[in-house]
Amino acid sequence: KMFFDEKLKREIILDSYQNPYNKKEKVTNKEDYIKINTSSESCIDDLNIYFKVENSTIKDVCFEGEACAISTSATSIMIKKLVGKSINKAKELLINYQNMISEKSYDKNLLEELNVYDNIQPNRKGCALIPAKALERLIKELENEN
Repeated sequence: KMFFDEKLKREIILDSYQNPYNKKEKVTNKEDYIKINTSSESCIDDLNIYFKVENSTIKDVCFEGEACAISTSATSIMIKKLVGKSINKAKELLINYQNMISEKSYDKNLLEELNVYDNIQPNRKGCALIPAKALERLIKELENEN
């Protein structure tokens, strides 16, 4: 069971902001990726997230753009968890993450490191939901294709 005290949460968020997983200066050669832009009204957040999906499995995810510490770290942690997951598993992760942010019941074990956002200030919830909005749009797009 994963438990993070406030100090550890801050360290994980800061580390994921300063050393984000698969964040690129400029994403190139992404013909076989689905690009989803996600931005926030309340913040500088404006990210392009690129998903490579083959046989209903997320093979790779990377991102580019400007965003605050919460959005960047949440995107970094979430995309790391998505690589190798089926779309159904990604959907399960998404629902649990959205439930956590909305203070509904969710599976802590499923979210692992994403639990660092379990007590996020109301005014930062939109930032923490940036990668979730992109994932939700990806899933909708893929479901519309089939």
